[in-house]
Amino acid sequence: MKAVIVEDEFIAAQNLQRLISQVAGDIEVIAILQSVEESVEWFANHPVPDLVFMDIHLADGSSFSIFEKVNISCPIIFTTAYDEYALKAFEVNSIDYLLKPINTKSFERAIAKFRQLASTNDNTAASIAKLLDTFKRTKDAYKSHFLIPYKDKLVPLPVERIACFYVENKMAKIITTDNESFFMDSSLEDLYLQLEPTEFFRANRQYIVAHKAIKDISIWFGSKLSINLLVPVPEKIIVSKARVAEFKAWYTI
Repeated sequence: MKAVIVEDEFIAAQNLQRLISQVAGDIEVIAILQSVEESVEWFANHPVPDLVFMDIHLADGSSFSIFEKVNISCPIIFTTAYDEYALKAFEVNSIDYLLKPINTKSFERAIAKFRQLASTNDNTAASIAKLLDTFKRTKDAYKSHFLIPYKDKLVPLPVERIACFYVENKMAKIITTDNESFFMDSSLEDLYLQLEPTEFFRANRQYIVAHKAIKDISIWFGSKLSINLLVPVPEKIIVSKARVAEFKAWYTI
């Protein structure tokens, strides 16, 4: 069997090749593609492989845009750094996904699902179409605005103005990119589920930060990171050592 890897991170592509060699020795990697543009060109000019491993976010855009330009009729296993809550769309389709960093157990599960799919001759094109439709509807469900209670009014607040959320006096406080602040009677957990995961990151129990609001990142004690925002916040925003890899993957999407 022949496989193609669509992945713009060199180390991630190497890890996938290693797992393929260890777990699925009958699968040969015939190409590693690093961008949407390169992928479109390759699939337009080569026979469709038996399997594709595809990162969801590439340097030049979403890998979903590849399907708008070329037909890929083989099974696809998506890879992503997102938390599982953001991937519920994948659970109702016959296409699998792998969360980064990919481990052997999850890889074996995905390969087993691929082999089952191949043996039943399932309609992969229909599965991809269903996935893209579900993903679009899920993406559209994220908040674009919040209505903030203020005195006797509800103030519309565009999500694009939000720099961070944090907990103060058991309430969620919002700091905007122009340093205004608002309170919301919601938990960070509930708010996080309403936010586009490419734009916001749950740094720790106290903070959710916006990608565009990050000024720089400091190396902190014990291999932790300290996120510095463009607006002042009351305390340091620390990312634990265990979540540093997840944060880096999210930030460089």
